[in-house]
Amino acid sequence: MTVDLSSRLFGMAPDGGRVDAWTLRGMSGLTLEIITYGAALTRLLVPDRDGRFADVVLGFDNITAYSTHSAYFGGVVGRVAGRVSNARFTLDGEVYELASNDPPNHLHGGTRGFDKKIWDAAPAENTTGEPSLRMTYRSPHLEEGYPGAVDVTVTYTITHDNIVEVETRGVTDRPTPFSLTLHHYFNLAGEVSGSIADHELQICADEFIQTDESMTLLGKTIKVHGSSNDFRRPRVLGEAIPYLFRNHGDLYVIRRTFDEKKAATPLPAARLVHPASGRALEVSTTVTHLQLYTSRGLDGSLTGKSGTAYPQYSGVCLECEGYPDGANQPHLGDIILRPGIPRREVTRYAFSCV
Repeated sequence: MTVDLSSRLFGMAPDGGRVDAWTLRGMSGLTLEIITYGAALTRLLVPDRDGRFADVVLGFDNITAYSTHSAYFGGVVGRVAGRVSNARFTLDGEVYELASNDPPNHLHGGTRGFDKKIWDAAPAENTTGEPSLRMTYRSPHLEEGYPGAVDVTVTYTITHDNIVEVETRGVTDRPTPFSLTLHHYFNLAGEVSGSIADHELQICADEFIQTDESMTLLGKTIKVHGSSNDFRRPRVLGEAIPYLFRNHGDLYVIRRTFDEKKAATPLPAARLVHPASGRALEVSTTVTHLQLYTSRGLDGSLTGKSGTAYPQYSGVCLECEGYPDGANQPHLGDIILRPGIPRREVTRYAFSCV
């Protein structure tokens, strides 16, 4: 089987813009679909140990659902993913106020972040000849309160060894915070299977970030040793979730170096396994942090692409990102994008069977 890339009309956005769905199929049958609304990954077909394929990401089958709901299903989140404390930051002596859309904090780029924008899409090819889909978006100066115009590129590739590789790149005309994440909800049993309680999760982190009751980042790292959120060894999610803070999940420190030259190689970040199907997912990344989200906010009110309601804990998010409050607390991660210095990050999703 060869790699192929095709597109179709997915729908029309509320502003009348056309939204296309692009399908990229790998040599071994691994298949992903991405829509130009939010550059969102809407489908990901992965085989189990018996060769049976299932869609392992949550999502919708229509543009209306993507444009009206705030679950961030599969979207590229930015200009800054995660929470900016108290919805403001100071950069080069100037204070910038942001939308407090998760009071008292700013969350996932604001009221209309990158996940609510229409991106341009075009076929591409990486340096090793593997076909890719390149998504681009130009974020104007002061969009959602952020300074500077930023040209954003997100490239999806299925490699010859069956890895979904996502490369992000940003270029700006003035200093600005910039830190994206990929907000995929994984259910390795299949997106219609309900709870991820039977999944086993391992996170390659010795530390996490302390927060307050509002999940405001407090700028202090805590060792996971002896805590209820220690995932250094695999844990069954159904047993672990009741002991997590707000049953939500924390922000983990994946790497301590923030030098781009030293951070060029993705490091292991997490491993997710569904023992019954045998599907396993290994996540590696060049960014510094991983936010675990258990999908505690889902409540059965959203109907997915297969006509099945998504209950609480029906997907797990492994959000690889920079330190969200890095503009206010640069000692925990420099996320400032500056003119003439493009920022490139890579996150890889390697699927296998056990």
